Amino acid sequence: MAALRRKFGEDYQVVNTNRATTFSAPAKKKRQRFVDKNGRCNVQHGNLGGETSRYLSDLFTTLVDLKWRWNMLIFILTYTIAWLVMASMWWIIAYIRGDLNHGHDSTYTPCVANVYNFPSAFLFFIETEATIGYGYRYITEKCPEGIILFLFQSLMGSIVDAFLIGCMFIKMSQPKKRAETLMFSQDAVISQRDGKLCLMFRVGNLRNSHMVSAQIRCKLIKSRQTPEGEFLPLDQCELDVGFGTGADQLFLVSPLTICHEINPKSPFFDLSQRSLMNEEFEIVVILEGIVETTGMTCQARTSYTEDEVLWGHRFLPVMSLEEGFFRVDYSQFHNTFEVPTPAYSVKEHEEKNSLPSPQSTPTPALTESQGARRGRVFSVDCINTAEERARQGGAGGRLPSKLQRMSSSGKEDLQRKVLMLSSQHPEKACSTGDLPLKLQRLSSSPVPEAETRLQLKSLKVGFEPMTQSTGDLYQQSLQTTLSPAPVLTHSPLPSAGGRPEDNLPAKLRKMNADR
Repeated sequence: MAALRRKFGEDYQVVNTNRATTFSAPAKKKRQRFVDKNGRCNVQHGNLGGETSRYLSDLFTTLVDLKWRWNMLIFILTYTIAWLVMASMWWIIAYIRGDLNHGHDSTYTPCVANVYNFPSAFLFFIETEATIGYGYRYITEKCPEGIILFLFQSLMGSIVDAFLIGCMFIKMSQPKKRAETLMFSQDAVISQRDGKLCLMFRVGNLRNSHMVSAQIRCKLIKSRQTPEGEFLPLDQCELDVGFGTGADQLFLVSPLTICHEINPKSPFFDLSQRSLMNEEFEIVVILEGIVETTGMTCQARTSYTEDEVLWGHRFLPVMSLEEGFFRVDYSQFHNTFEVPTPAYSVKEHEEKNSLPSPQSTPTPALTESQGARRGRVFSVDCINTAEERARQGGAGGRLPSKLQRMSSSGKEDLQRKVLMLSSQHPEKACSTGDLPLKLQRLSSSPVPEAETRLQLKSLKVGFEPMTQSTGDLYQQSLQTTLSPAPVLTHSPLPSAGGRPEDNLPAKLRKMNADR
């Protein structure tokens, strides 16, 4: 016990599930089982009416299925009656021929020599049937009816022997007794395995001979009512114990723990520790395999009711390593110990995990900041696009050639300076449409870099965060191309008319008119 506590922890308590000191759930009224613990099915067939004749059509199977006391009675009665009938037939032949009156006459040739009465006829039949042949009683050649009866006796004796002896041999070699050496745990447990809630029970083989192609199946027996109102008593539902993965194919040389994972496909999906006390069901376990010594198929059965399912328990290990072999301790086969297990069902656990977490919900401020950050990511190619669109417009074609040359000559310098400014202020404007008019004029004129910095400082240019759309870029670039090159003023351009030429200074308008 001390070693077990060191291995599994001080919080684990060993529970002996033997019937003397069993771990029992709250006391419940004992109800009728569908399958007993020894595998016997508690089902009786009644009111067959005229269907009883079907048993006689398969007489051999009927005799094999009978209990041993009835088989022995039928065996003894069959041979006794057959011997008496055949002995009577030999006595009748001797009586009809008058052999009984000439029993001691040496000159008379009877049908069967030395048959004087019924006991002597019975002894002759036994000697003939058992092929003993003492030589004192024998058939003579002057009795054709005796020869025919002898042939009939040989045939009927062979048939009766084959039928009854074969029936007894099949009944004795039935693998039902082999199932007595296949063990099932007295209780089933529910606990976690690999992070999943599972229903588990244990099976074992007491013999050294193996069960070939051993396979296990589980059925849930539970009454239910359909949505249409039909009541289904003792409805059978399959429990998956590894059919898809091959875990139901057992190599049963040592005790194995069979596991049924409780998932959305399981009928125990909404079963919790509290609801287990109010449920009524029965789990039928069927173990099938081929007996290695006889080659016959063996089936062992047992069942677990709801009060035999222990929540939060696990089976004790029974394997130990010795020098050169593994030892199985069957004294711990039925024992369990308590383990921490959630008391709620798998369905409640999944519904709890499916609820949205407050930490994972994005806030509106964070969404807006991310959108603004994405809006600031522009390329300098916007400058080229805006200038091309402005150049293709109706206003650009009417500008003087001198102004157009000034705009084209300062294009490369303007892009380089804008890139430098955008690298220094990544969060500010990176397009010429966002720059003030004086900065655009300074970037287009061939002024030294030092003077440009002084003028920028004196102008106190402020960069606004770039949130303009493509249309705003076009409008700002259009205003840039329409602004006069030599004028440095803080006042906006006067609008004198609807045409773009009316907004130009007087000197430029005169130059345009002369041209």
